[in-house]
Amino acid sequence: MDLEAIYRDLHAHPELSFEEHRTAGIVAEQLTALGLEVHTGIARTGVAGVLRNGDGPTVLLRADMDGLPVLEQTGLPWASTATAPGDDGHPVPVMHACGHDIHITCLLGAVERLAATTEDWSGTVVAVFQPAEEHGGGAEVMVQDGLYTKVPAPDVVLGQHVTPFPAGMVGARPGAAMAAVDTFEVTLHGRGGHGSRPETTIDPVVMAASAVMRLQTVVSREIAPRDTAVVTVGTMHAGTKNNIIAPSATLGISMRSFDEAVRTRMLEGVDRIIRAEAQASGSPQEPTFEWGERYPVTVNDADATARVNAAFAAEFGAEAVFEPDPIAGSEDVGNLATAAGVPLVYWLLGGGDPEAVRAAMAAGTVDSDIPSNHSPFFAPLAQPTIDTGVRALVTAAREWLA
Repeated sequence: MDLEAIYRDLHAHPELSFEEHRTAGIVAEQLTALGLEVHTGIARTGVAGVLRNGDGPTVLLRADMDGLPVLEQTGLPWASTATAPGDDGHPVPVMHACGHDIHITCLLGAVERLAATTEDWSGTVVAVFQPAEEHGGGAEVMVQDGLYTKVPAPDVVLGQHVTPFPAGMVGARPGAAMAAVDTFEVTLHGRGGHGSRPETTIDPVVMAASAVMRLQTVVSREIAPRDTAVVTVGTMHAGTKNNIIAPSATLGISMRSFDEAVRTRMLEGVDRIIRAEAQASGSPQEPTFEWGERYPVTVNDADATARVNAAFAAEFGAEAVFEPDPIAGSEDVGNLATAAGVPLVYWLLGGGDPEAVRAAMAAGTVDSDIPSNHSPFFAPLAQPTIDTGVRALVTAAREWLA
């Protein structure tokens, strides 16, 4: 299997969440060629392959498949020029700006290697290629669509995410590794009218602006400094013309936290502030909440993580293994482990140019000089990233396979 060619092809042809039809076809074709039992169409575009090799534990290896509505600016020869209908039906650019093309490629390579070395292990490998990690909670949707009625329930869930850390490095953090996320849109209702007669209206733009400012106090004044939390108002939409007071305004809000008690307090605080601002403005009706992605904290099992990190140190050398800080980004891979009631180990895979990353670290310019996930300039090195990712998946899986 020419993994670099597969990676370049996937990168050039990204697809949005639940639209990964071409990608799923490539995955299913490769898994079938390797002799796996292949299940397609799980949660619309999800694919799962089962490699049975005698008695022993069942290990689930997961990769996500979707791209993002980002205009690629990497300048790579295989850069994406794809477009697709966005949420509103209008065309948007599409890019693998989070490295899911690397994830798919590495998992295909790991399955190939495990299939070629069945004399070295026994048990069952389940390779899950998940849709819609970025938008739509594909892991939970796969579970709801009967994933574990189609494939054996695992004894452990393993996976990885490429990052701008130097290529060749790997490492997992025990406990809370990635944040919970709660996303929603809230519509504040007013009474529209002419901009020259504000006394006849209830202005939702003023209401929304006041709410945006007040929401900044949820973290700064209601969450202890020792706790990590973020409230972001990412979008604000209202009105059609500068001399018309709109009847409503909509805010797009994202919240991230690492502790369930903190998460609950944030949700309560945001709800209270928005409703209070509406009441203070004399809103004719209660605000309307529409929920989007709600992913739990990604929690790595401590014992299983120690086991994987020790195996990584033996495989790559201790100098190539690191324990990352908690990441405020979010993941839904934990839903696969929770649904099966088994441990999760989710590690980070370096994909950055080692020399460039180390130079930026020395200069204190990492944030400005090293493109990160979701950036239009994010372009992990194909090698040694792919080779390291394949070896990491195989190494971790063999820790459980008898």
